[in-house]
Amino acid sequence: MITLYGCRRSRASRPIWLLEELGQPFTLIPVIQAYRLPDPDAADAPLNTRSASYLAVNPIGQIPALVDGDLVLTESLAMCLHLARSAGGPLAAATATETAHVENWTLFAATSVEADALTVMMGASDAEKAAAAERLNRPFARLEAHLAGRDWLLDRFTVADIIVAECVRYAQGDAGLMAAYPAITAWLARCHARPAFQRMWQARLAEPA
Repeated sequence: MITLYGCRRSRASRPIWLLEELGQPFTLIPVIQAYRLPDPDAADAPLNTRSASYLAVNPIGQIPALVDGDLVLTESLAMCLHLARSAGGPLAAATATETAHVENWTLFAATSVEADALTVMMGASDAEKAAAAERLNRPFARLEAHLAGRDWLLDRFTVADIIVAECVRYAQGDAGLMAAYPAITAWLARCHARPAFQRMWQARLAEPA
């Protein structure tokens, strides 16, 4: 049984979406970010990223963390790759070439998209958000060109779509940016229309903000 520590209002949304796609049962142990609590060290504080019992699982003090037997993973994208590979089937890479493409898109999302997309969503000022959106034009142009004439990143929906979509999602609040990339916008809508994403998202909305 997979055990996942975290909450859906975090990067745990990525492996949870994938687990929903796989129909794989898992146990979610709620862990909240310490910064969301008035006193995370209080005796009655809920399990959080500064709790000693959680730090024993992930000494970095970030969520999510995944435990699969003796394996402990503390990076959400690595969790997605592991879960897809372990389950096999259409969401996983089927060949060495597909593995290379999935890994390439994973690193693309992590290094070229996520940080600036997060700034677009959560930047401290309009100027900071605008600068991040401008920097996203280069990776978004690359993604837009790849998606032209195709529905998914590979020849079918895979873990790569989940990983990239979860990073691109942070920037979707910038209407002007998204309007410049209609293929990305349409692809993201296809990803978000999937029943597994909707199950994850509705559960996320039900969590305390």
